[in-house]
Formats: sequence, structure tokens, C-alpha cells
Amino acid sequence: MLKKIFTFTLLLASASALAQEVITPQGDSYTNSNGSIDFTIGEVAINTGTAGGNDLTQGFHQTNWNFVSIEDHVPSYEAIIFPNPTAEILTIKTNMFENVNYTLCDAQGKLVIQDKLSSAKTPIQVSHLAPGAYALILHNDTQNLKTFQLIKQQ
Repeated sequence: MLKKIFTFTLLLASASALAQEVITPQGDSYTNSNGSIDFTIGEVAINTGTAGGNDLTQGFHQTNWNFVSIEDHVPSYEAIIFPNPTAEILTIKTNMFENVNYTLCDAQGKLVIQDKLSSAKTPIQVSHLAPGAYALILHNDTQNLKTFQLIKQQ
């Protein structure tokens, strides 16, 4: 019986040594007699649900896409890209989508995808793209509106 308890304790100790770990720039842990809670701030998004005018985005600790920077060529033009990370579809959300195009280029400046924004939420299929750096440029016929610098992992 003592051998079984020792084996179980050893197995439990080795399993906890292989537990997942999160390295994050912001967050904290709290513990009291009732339990503990760990949280991080600035988690990336993995899933976005929409109900009418509301969007709910779920956080996650492992990324597939990283937003490196955003260039506001026209500061009054507002657009967001979600979810981050995503393995399949990036969505561009903007209220000003009429006469606006998007261009996705790789790190060498090679055109990867180009099309028009079709609605306030335009999906872009990205599952076929290789890992690497990309630039997503929103533009109209006369000027660039916004540029998102992205990195796709995996």
C-alpha cells in the first residue's frame, strides 16, 4: 500500500512539473483561503461572436497572428481586424467600406490577396498563407487609409 501511495505521489509531482506556463507582459495572481485566480491583460483573441451590434471576443494565450504596428494614413478612417489569432479567416470591420480596397502583401512586397471591402465586416481567407510577415493595406482610389503590419506564425 505504501508503494502505491509513493508511486501516485511521484506521478502527481511529475505531472505538475509539466503543467502549462504563460509568459505575459501584464497580469497577476491572487490567492486566499477560498482559492486562487490568475489573469493576464492584453490577451489575443481567438474567437469572435456577433449578436446584432455587439461583438464578444474570447481570449487565449497562444498566437497565430501578431499585430506589429498600425499606420494611420488618414486618422479619421477607423477600421479593426479580428480575430487575433486566427488560422482561417481575418475580418476587417469598418463603417466606411464603400470604395475601399484591401491589399495583403508579404515581407518582400509581393501581392498575396487583393479585393474590395464588401460590407461593414469583410472576411479574408488566410488559412493557405505561409508563416511570415505581412502588410494589410486599406486604400481607396487616391490614397492609403490604414496599414496593419502583421506576423503569421505556424
